[in-house]
Amino acid sequence: MQEPASVLFSVLNFLAHWVGVRKVQARVPDAHPMKKYYIMFALASMNAWVWSSVFHTRDLPITEKLDYFSAALAILYGLYYAVVRLFHIYPTERYRLTAGSPSSSRTGIYVAWTLVCSLAFLGHVSYLSLLPRFDYTYNMIFNLAVGMAHNLLWVLYSLPSSLTLIRRYPGLPPNYRPRHAYKPAMFALLTTAATGLELFDFPPWAGTIDAHSLWHLATAPIAVFWYDFLVEDARHEGWRPVKL
Repeated sequence: MQEPASVLFSVLNFLAHWVGVRKVQARVPDAHPMKKYYIMFALASMNAWVWSSVFHTRDLPITEKLDYFSAALAILYGLYYAVVRLFHIYPTERYRLTAGSPSSSRTGIYVAWTLVCSLAFLGHVSYLSLLPRFDYTYNMIFNLAVGMAHNLLWVLYSLPSSLTLIRRYPGLPPNYRPRHAYKPAMFALLTTAATGLELFDFPPWAGTIDAHSLWHLATAPIAVFWYDFLVEDARHEGWRPVKL
């Protein structure tokens, strides 16, 4: 095992997402339009941390690619579901969540966004796979840009109603701001601070614990915090369907 601290902390992250998805499965109603997206996010994240553990156990070209590509998938899926949630473009087959235009009017946007994210991931993997050497700088820029876009969108959720165009809940007025609205901004702050460990490296302590492993350690409790927010947000009364 080449990097035991990173392996251990990767396992902790896997467990954090496993606990998180169990909360989503148990506490979010099956009819909720975002439940399947949160479960898929958890599965993508758990897959990423499995390959992170493998890669830090044995650094090989194949384990490196599986780690990096799985991480990119999880980060990009986070941005994907954030847009679906915050702009309410999820399909609503069984009932309508908002009065006014029918849900079919959002179908085109939903399909287009799904296609854009799918092509972005395929292009990302293809570019890094076909080059004669792995472009580490591009890979870092891609992940940082996608992750920051995800965080900035959720910061819009946290802003006062007069400063954001986000409608937090489909069944409530646009200016409604819940008490837990500050939590996504706190999440963005914590993840940005944790990412700083990746950017400002230092020699490993005792030859084992380096900045990268500490970044893995920091993200585990942040993941637990985030799933608690997602569950709290999903159980809010603003998700109750509009009666037709």
